Amino acid sequence: MLLADDKTNTGTEVPHDDHHGESTPFLQDTATWVLIPFLAVVVLFWRMGVHKTLGGALDKRGKEIADELDQARTLREEAQELLAKYQRRQREAEDEAAAIIDQAKRDAKRMGEEMHAKLEEQLERRARAAEDKIARAEAQAIAEVRNKTADLAVAAAEQIVKSRVEGPVQSNLIDKAISDVRQLLN
Repeated sequence: MLLADDKTNTGTEVPHDDHHGESTPFLQDTATWVLIPFLAVVVLFWRMGVHKTLGGALDKRGKEIADELDQARTLREEAQELLAKYQRRQREAEDEAAAIIDQAKRDAKRMGEEMHAKLEEQLERRARAAEDKIARAEAQAIAEVRNKTADLAVAAAEQIVKSRVEGPVQSNLIDKAISDVRQLLN
């Protein structure tokens, strides 16, 4: 090593004397005094079983961590199963809702068709009833016209017979003609 206060550099180095090259006695070396207590502590710990205690503690902690990991894995699997179960239920509920909607549409269509058929049937019944009523009214009108016509014919015949026949013969003939005409009409 060079001296820092040597300002004249003549090209020759002057070594500084720091006990280089000399060996220090074993007991005077500081490394020895650090090593001895360290070894003593290590041996003491070894004899006291600190390494077993530490190993046991580490093993115990490792087992706890492994158990926690297993528990977390189990919880994760349960959560996935629950998720799958709820997704399945959701799909089933969606399928059921779609089926209900489809059934409701079919029911509504069927009910519409039934209502349409009932309405047509009711209209046909009413049309038939109206036609029957009209036919009855026509028959009644025809019967009334016949009755009126018969009454008029009888009255006219009576007038004609009265004007041509006189006396008791006339009365008998008129009565017989009236009863004959009435029997024909009834």
